Amino acid sequence: MRNPPNESGQRLNEKPGAHVPERTCVLTRRKGTRDSLIRLALGPDGQVGADVRARAPGRGAWISVGRAELDAANAKGQLKSALARAFKVGDLQIPADLGEQVERALRQSALDRLGLEARGGTLINGADRIEAAARAGKVHLLIHAADASEDGSRRLDQAWRTGGGQPRGLIFPEERSILSMALGRENVVHVALTDPAAASRVSHALARWRAFTDPRTGLDGGAPAPAPGSAEEIDEGIE
Repeated sequence: MRNPPNESGQRLNEKPGAHVPERTCVLTRRKGTRDSLIRLALGPDGQVGADVRARAPGRGAWISVGRAELDAANAKGQLKSALARAFKVGDLQIPADLGEQVERALRQSALDRLGLEARGGTLINGADRIEAAARAGKVHLLIHAADASEDGSRRLDQAWRTGGGQPRGLIFPEERSILSMALGRENVVHVALTDPAAASRVSHALARWRAFTDPRTGLDGGAPAPAPGSAEEIDEGIE
């Protein structure tokens, strides 16, 4: 998995200049911050599971690969060997669908983040409302559903550029029905984040999801993904 866009090696909300602990991918030995890698947790029953929020208690190890690489390493037994060394245990169980579990968890994390921002008042929807805010320079992140019309997206992209924003908004990986359910609103085709910190949180969550599922493309509809991140130390402690 490649480092998500806007990932500079500094954790979100971390003070500039503060020391940022690194972790090492057990498969590639690449280093990265906790926010740029994905944690796998070892349960008390020896079962390995996805811990994309890095909150599960107990021992953890980190990966920097995308789903295709993770599935291949799991099928060949390479992941089990790497985790056995990291956890220092011989008897562990890795589900065959671990890659799917990680993808589902990253997807849910991104959807939850959008819902939280909507409830917190930092997210708006509705083309006219977004256009007015974008032209006024109040939009820090613009997102279009995967099935949004080209004309509608182009209109809002232009308004965002006029207000000093980016050339175009991000493409949400799924259609408006999923975006609407995440926000608890009807027919959500476009959304905008009006707070810079909220925009950073949402773009990071979306980038992690896309980087794991398809590291060759970005969220802007096909731009190259960012360069691979550095590697880091294996976390084997309780977090």
